[in-house]
Amino acid sequence: MKRVLAIILGGGAGTRLYPLTKMRAKPAVPLAGKYRLIDIPISNCINSNINKMYVMTQFNSASLNRHLSHTFNLSNSFGGGFVEVLAAQQTPDSPSWFEGTADAVRKYQWLFQEWDVDEYLILSGDQLYRMDYSLFIEHHRRTGADLTVAALPVDPKQAEAFGLMRTDDNGSIQEFREKPKGDALKEMAVDTSRFGLSKESAEARPHLASMGIYVFSRDTLFDLLDKHPGYKDFGKEVIPEALKRGDNLQSYVFDDYWEDIGTIGAFYEANLALTQQPQPPFSFYDEKFPIYTRPRYLPPSKLVDAQITNSIVGEGSILKSCSINHCVLGVRSRVESDVVLQDTLVMGADFFESSDERALLRERGGIPVGVGAGTTVKRAILDKNTRIGSNVTIVNKDNVEEADRSDQGFYIRNGIVVVQKNATIQDGTVI
Repeated sequence: MKRVLAIILGGGAGTRLYPLTKMRAKPAVPLAGKYRLIDIPISNCINSNINKMYVMTQFNSASLNRHLSHTFNLSNSFGGGFVEVLAAQQTPDSPSWFEGTADAVRKYQWLFQEWDVDEYLILSGDQLYRMDYSLFIEHHRRTGADLTVAALPVDPKQAEAFGLMRTDDNGSIQEFREKPKGDALKEMAVDTSRFGLSKESAEARPHLASMGIYVFSRDTLFDLLDKHPGYKDFGKEVIPEALKRGDNLQSYVFDDYWEDIGTIGAFYEANLALTQQPQPPFSFYDEKFPIYTRPRYLPPSKLVDAQITNSIVGEGSILKSCSINHCVLGVRSRVESDVVLQDTLVMGADFFESSDERALLRERGGIPVGVGAGTTVKRAILDKNTRIGSNVTIVNKDNVEEADRSDQGFYIRNGIVVVQKNATIQDGTVI
């Protein structure tokens, strides 16, 4: 794995995850109470003995840079290597910003070519899964592939949202189509039982979806980028071109938990799924394959007469006489007395407020960070550093699916109320 360089794509503006991406890049969005989305591919790389990583981004990269610099000093902590951010930049030869996945890699091609490596591992920065990339790369080498695409077995309904592969019995890709529908979708079905799925599972999931995870052999990647300077995207243009010109394209089937955190709804469900008992679909409690994040050295959480069921509570939290059910609470969360939290994601805070500071805020008519006394919140996301007043009700009482109430500090996306970062919701507000 010393001969592999990982390139993690930070994605575009993250409009489908807005307002969580209003002040941060998609990979920097908090996850599971204490992590960030970017921690997933980086941890997968570390656990796969890949320690040379570039993270590419062009939108709101300040918090991402800060998180990576505080977390992943591989030269000291993980036996050598590096994690570096490559932000979009304008140069005389390339005056435009990143215009797609392939375009982003092309613009830093000069840097990637300086490394004496054999393969380039292309990853996404906004997916939740656990994969040993060394097995993926060994499969690529064993089959003599020029390009290998990670493939997820999916059902016909899910398949419409992905690029699909039709393979032969050995997993060699024969055809690739981007988001086919109708008869074109049926034509892309394959017998997935040949890849180890049970007969029942293969019948339910007959399509191989691209996960947006690729291994390129060195010469193949740069040859494709150089000969087709107009190609912007790997899935829509580069992969079909490689197939058309006769390159050896292989699939690597991954039949395990994988979630593309692309929308507010998907992000919300993926977080709350972590609270499932007895075994969530994705677990952070795997000693053999841990997920790394920033060490904050926070004190343990304090629960004062609180009733908590099926929930995750980040460290440094203080919860008073409240009822919390099926929730994820981030680090430094503050929840006051007589609060009810149900099916809610609370991202916590970047700082502590002392008791004196909170009392002084109240005296001056302000609202302390956290959730105020007597408040009820159901099916919502409270971003970091939010100040929710006392006796507030956040329940989406009118069952609105989409709304922009940014002047009031919140949005509604996929029926979920999202209170934006640093927003204040005044006492007695009803949403």
